[in-house]
Amino acid sequence: MRKTISMLLVMVMLFSFAFTGCSSNKDNVIGVAMPTQSLQRWNQDGANMKAKLEEAGYEVILEYADNKVDQQVSQIENMITRGAKVIVVASIDGTALKGALAQAAKEDVKIIAYDRLIRDSENVDFYATFDNYLVGQIQGEYIIESLALESGAGPFNMEVFGGSPDDNNAYFFNGGAMDTLKPYIDNGQLVINSGQTDMEQIAIQGWKSEGAQSRMDNLLTAFYSDKNVDIVLSPNDSLAQGIVASLKAAGYGSADKAYPVLTGQDCDTTNVKMLLAGEQSMSIFKDTRTLADQVVDMVSAIMDETTVPVNDTETYNNGVKVVPSFLCEPVFADINNYKELLIDSGYYTEDQIK
Repeated sequence: MRKTISMLLVMVMLFSFAFTGCSSNKDNVIGVAMPTQSLQRWNQDGANMKAKLEEAGYEVILEYADNKVDQQVSQIENMITRGAKVIVVASIDGTALKGALAQAAKEDVKIIAYDRLIRDSENVDFYATFDNYLVGQIQGEYIIESLALESGAGPFNMEVFGGSPDDNNAYFFNGGAMDTLKPYIDNGQLVINSGQTDMEQIAIQGWKSEGAQSRMDNLLTAFYSDKNVDIVLSPNDSLAQGIVASLKAAGYGSADKAYPVLTGQDCDTTNVKMLLAGEQSMSIFKDTRTLADQVVDMVSAIMDETTVPVNDTETYNNGVKVVPSFLCEPVFADINNYKELLIDSGYYTEDQIK
């Protein structure tokens, strides 16, 4: 009889341990929803995030949505069903996730918007990004310094590109750059021959290279048959790739048609190669390892029920609330400093950018 009771107690203890273990694992699940694998930066962001979170002891569900909003909504809902306690979301359309986030709130799942602000929802708990207005400022300052505008040089011909209109960041990038360049546009040192500066005119849907190439083709045909473009303000690298393709087709890169000063962002390997070839002037470097580290700190604070680290509680209003944010600081890479920033830091190997 005692033997039977002892066996029963052992079985109960084993069952209890197994049940507790399952519960503990489920309580340790973090979701990471990325927009697409078609751009290098999102592959790096997703991989960095997963690695850092797993190092911290979390079970990670990482999903990419092929730039399809419905697919991202479904993935977030699935993460909630699978027991995620925090979901990190780099949104495709910053206004399309209200339903999924309402469901998350009902299940007490916390949401961290990653690099793209999620709009029109009260159920966004935190935002982690780089200082997006500063990104634009740095691009503008690079143009000013490269062309000695402070010394009165000019006039120079400039055209302006904007990011995807459904990405809140596109407006911050554009605002930072154009606010910085405005004095030189107003005094005639920078001449925008197309007159196109409004986001409705310059935005490229989905940040697509082919969209930028098509628009640059049209600009060159309509406004630069008898003159050269000296500056192209591009907010990111995927647009810069399309712009360079257009410029090449129009004969830029030859002795009498130098490539314009061309900005970018993300330091994609393709663009670093373009930078080394003299086709692109600079690219904003946003070290995704830094951002991943910050998000892990935020996730851990949420899970531990301690104060979540933020450094901005005023800037990012999503239309419903000001979302507490942590802003990392971007820098730029060009021909003079790319090795220190990108190679010596271990972000890339020499072979990756040959």
